[in-house]
Amino acid sequence: MQKTLGIIGWIGTVLVFGAVALGGIPFLGIPSVYPAWAQYSRYGAWAGLVCVLIYMAGQWRDVADFYKGRGAKYGTMSIVSIIVFLGILVAVNYLGTRQSKRWDLTANQVYSLSDQTIKILKELKEPVKVTVFERNDQQQVHRDRLQEYQYQTTQLTTEFIDPDRQPTRAAGAKIETLPTVLFEYKGRTERVTSTNEQDLTNALIKVITGAARKVYFLQGHGEKDTSASDRTGLSTAVEQMKQDNFAVDQLVLVQKQVVPDDATIIVIAGPTTDLFAPEIEALNTFVAKGGKVMVLLDPLLKGPAQPLLTQFLADWGIRAGTDVVLDIAGRAKLGADESITVAAEYPSHPITTGFRVVTAYPMSRSMTPIEGGSNAHIAQPLVRTSDQSWAEADLAAFGTAKTKVEFNADKGDKQGPITVGAAVSAPATVTPPPSGNSTPGSPDSDRKPETRIVAIGDSDFATNETIAFAGNRDFFMNALNWLSQQENLIAIRPRQPEDRRLTLTPDQQNRIALLTIFVIPGLVFATGVYTWWKRR
Repeated sequence: MQKTLGIIGWIGTVLVFGAVALGGIPFLGIPSVYPAWAQYSRYGAWAGLVCVLIYMAGQWRDVADFYKGRGAKYGTMSIVSIIVFLGILVAVNYLGTRQSKRWDLTANQVYSLSDQTIKILKELKEPVKVTVFERNDQQQVHRDRLQEYQYQTTQLTTEFIDPDRQPTRAAGAKIETLPTVLFEYKGRTERVTSTNEQDLTNALIKVITGAARKVYFLQGHGEKDTSASDRTGLSTAVEQMKQDNFAVDQLVLVQKQVVPDDATIIVIAGPTTDLFAPEIEALNTFVAKGGKVMVLLDPLLKGPAQPLLTQFLADWGIRAGTDVVLDIAGRAKLGADESITVAAEYPSHPITTGFRVVTAYPMSRSMTPIEGGSNAHIAQPLVRTSDQSWAEADLAAFGTAKTKVEFNADKGDKQGPITVGAAVSAPATVTPPPSGNSTPGSPDSDRKPETRIVAIGDSDFATNETIAFAGNRDFFMNALNWLSQQENLIAIRPRQPEDRRLTLTPDQQNRIALLTIFVIPGLVFATGVYTWWKRR
């Protein structure tokens, strides 16, 4: 009888351990050794438990005799303590898998998702499927990155495929290079070959927004060049626009006479001469149908007056000042002269929601909402300079070799803070034809046409030289995304790792080598010798 019970006990033990091996322990991160049989693990566990209980019931006399001794009591206390400790350990691991908390201690938070990525993920209303095509031994880096995305939303699911083991799936998805990350959303697909957050988020943006919004940069009046890579060009800004799913082109409106039908936004970046009357008429027709316009207008130091363009803004409730904004804070914070305006005050507006990064504007003019509005259009301020700034009204004196620049209220100067950016919106007054950017099921298909205008008193802040400064890039892109009615993309974009290398001179390298190879080991050796000598 005892032999039979012993066999039953061993069978129960084997069944329990076999069930654990087949089913794994998910909350501890232990996978199944054979997933195809994982469904049978529960039955094995119950059968094993029954066998163990039968064995223990058959040994009740031995168990009772054991617990009569003093050693059994202390042994029982030890066992209970071990069980309690293991229970606490399992509970902590279980809660850890359910309530994940991470701390990113890097200076630039490079291991944390950006505000833009988190905002997009949290606002997902429909499921997004992400399929990673990569070899099994290389998939972990993708799992780690995409787990950060899944932590923010339940709408994103992932699948990992090894093309070597599933060549049919890879061929069906037309995978040519590894790795390839495929995003699928509402029948649209977008692919990327990187685990970089910026690339993954850009692909997510493109698959969600559908067709690219078309942005035309006006040309023919001395505007900034979108293709130029020098310090005054806009090539860096254009590259960022493409990453946010904007298509960019140039437009000589005086030749075309009308704004193209596929245009979402017209950007007028730093014209040095005024627009022609037919161009203003074409812009008015464009905005009446819900068109969007961004005007980046520099101070009049760089060219003649632009009455037609400034009147276009005035009709929409924005006054372009005939001044230049100077800022002592620019000299104190950046080591520059007063013409560099530093701004950190952003009145409430969708463009600047949660925006807490300084922006800089080299050589700017005031761009303020007209009090009471104009033609029932009420503009809102976007960005203000510090109280150490002022609007210099004497442009002629500023342009000379003046040795001292100072505030002078008697000459019409206005004390800061000065508004250098404003925005206005209004419902379209003319029903436009279907947009070339609107595809079935895209976000554009249910949006009502709305006119939106943003005016900034400087164009240099978006150039290659300055756009990388602090929040300039994000402010520029947030304005474009608001204009295109893509408020879900308004946020701080993914961060770039800082270069934190330590550069040493040859002499410093030699000193460190001597210190680590001879001095420190020598001190340790000398201490040991001294201790030995004292104990002799």
